[in-house]
Amino acid sequence: QAYRSPLNDFQRSEGRELVPTSWNSNLVQMLPNLNLEECASRCSQSLDCRAFNYETRPTVSCKHLPWVADRRNAEVKRNVNCDLYEKKVYVRQCIVGKGEDYRGKVFTTKSGLTCQQWWSKFPHDHWWTPTASNGLELNYCRNPDGDNIGPWCYTTDPERRYESCNIPQCKDEVCITCNGEDYRGQVDHTATGKECQRWDQQHPHQHIYQPEKYPDKSLDDNYCRNPDASPVPWCYTTDPLVERENCNISKCPEVPVEKRQRSSFTTNCFRGRGEDYRGKVNETLSGIPCQRWNAQFPHEHPFHPNIYECKGLEENYCRNPDGSEAPWCFTSAPEMRTALCLQIKRCEDDIEAEDCYQENGKNYRGIVHKTRKGVTCQRWNVNTPHRTKINPLTHPEANLTENYCRNPDGDQHGPWCYTTDPKTEFDYCAIKQCGMNLFLFTQSTFSECGQRDDRPQRILRIVNGIPGNSPWTVSLRDRKGNHFCGGSLVYSRWVISTKQCFSSWRVLLGQSDQGPIEVDRSPSLCRLPGRRRAAGWGASLLGPPELYDIFLIFVEAIIKTMVVAVCLQKDYGGPLACRNSDCWVLEGVIIPMRRCGHPGQPNIFIRVSVYVDWIKKVMEMA
Repeated sequence: QAYRSPLNDFQRSEGRELVPTSWNSNLVQMLPNLNLEECASRCSQSLDCRAFNYETRPTVSCKHLPWVADRRNAEVKRNVNCDLYEKKVYVRQCIVGKGEDYRGKVFTTKSGLTCQQWWSKFPHDHWWTPTASNGLELNYCRNPDGDNIGPWCYTTDPERRYESCNIPQCKDEVCITCNGEDYRGQVDHTATGKECQRWDQQHPHQHIYQPEKYPDKSLDDNYCRNPDASPVPWCYTTDPLVERENCNISKCPEVPVEKRQRSSFTTNCFRGRGEDYRGKVNETLSGIPCQRWNAQFPHEHPFHPNIYECKGLEENYCRNPDGSEAPWCFTSAPEMRTALCLQIKRCEDDIEAEDCYQENGKNYRGIVHKTRKGVTCQRWNVNTPHRTKINPLTHPEANLTENYCRNPDGDQHGPWCYTTDPKTEFDYCAIKQCGMNLFLFTQSTFSECGQRDDRPQRILRIVNGIPGNSPWTVSLRDRKGNHFCGGSLVYSRWVISTKQCFSSWRVLLGQSDQGPIEVDRSPSLCRLPGRRRAAGWGASLLGPPELYDIFLIFVEAIIKTMVVAVCLQKDYGGPLACRNSDCWVLEGVIIPMRRCGHPGQPNIFIRVSVYVDWIKKVMEMA
């Protein structure tokens, strides 16, 4: 059975309060000890309630009001401890369906005639009688008989008995351009007529798109939106059997190509996340050619150029159609689905002004407030979009002011901050060490070491290696169960892999009898959920500092010294583990390149020891 929240009837204004004029203050009804949904439910059922203030401090209070915002009876004022909820039918300027519930204040017809008062029988006699429930107040347009023409009224013109008021359908009131990422209209039903679930609720469907985590997506109430780069706006539904559906919203008339705004496009560098990059780089950082966007081989994908017509999906150029952290592409290598085009530089005017820090930057007191990717920092004293564990109260001596980059925990990678990007909890800042171009690192280690079963086993395709005896080795698999990348269990429930292996995937741990665990995405370091919880946390889609400490091992040297370090197809993200006394240490992570496991071709690894501080911070903040 469908669950419908009483809050669906209301339009929310966060941090606002409806304050009545002094002569109307006695009409406010105070209802103590009600939770938010109870407050909304009672207002929905009351003909005398059109809005309510829900205050959380100093005490929880529910205040019902007989009006929505208008300057005659009440005025909206800012109140950070209060949210204002107004009944949609009284504030919405458009209609859904035939508009029988329309309660707006339009009082002229489509030809400009003034409406006759509903209580009046002149100049046109009729049998309608205003009541408290039918909304026939004054001379406002209404649809009491469910006419297909929508809201109408009798006119004051003796020659014209009645006429439609031509109030727009919500699906036509605000049209969408491109894929509707900027749609901010008030459609709250799907194309099949199902009512949308509110974005700030987790029932009947759980989801990640909470408004506080995606403040730039305008996830208001239960209106259709497009926060994930889908082809059109959509919403979760109130039907437990139907998770989400697209919404039927009119498209704006197409603007001729020659008249489209191109001033924001860049070709030699990218700004922000690179969604407006239109350059012609068409291969990955390691030189692998990109797959054409209009092709479905070797990788099937949903980003068809004719559907995403505003994303610049021409040829096989690097683009960012889904709001990732930088331009990317599907690769022409079957074993590597996607890769970021990290060789494209950020535009100089999109990077914070030059600054520097001494030693590890713990005493840095500058005003840089952007990360190395150009993302604005979150203020230290707020918990949106990320709940801060390091704040002015926990670190009073760290000068955690505004949203300036700081290093309160002495991170050896330098000043950092929580970010305003919901997908990336923290990142390092666009600040160099004074007098140097490199970060300084010192090696630190975990207190636990790797143990494995070294009994001889059957040798398969692993070059000079023994399969199946490393319980920390992880298999990343697609939803069909096919292996496509490797990884390593580096701590309890934590896996490290290369960020090029991001996609929808499952994790299979070594020899464990625990079944594959569903997770949502694959950043460089991710946390495995419990066995019964089908969810995942992305610790950082950006990965560790960009100054990768890379070391190369040639196949000939590996074979001679019997070190297991040759990578084969689909080993990307997997471990280079070396014995140190009685334990095995994760020394390297395999990163993608043109060919793997061939004589004369070096195998490339990230040196893990350089990033131990970063790994620790990610796990501590989760």
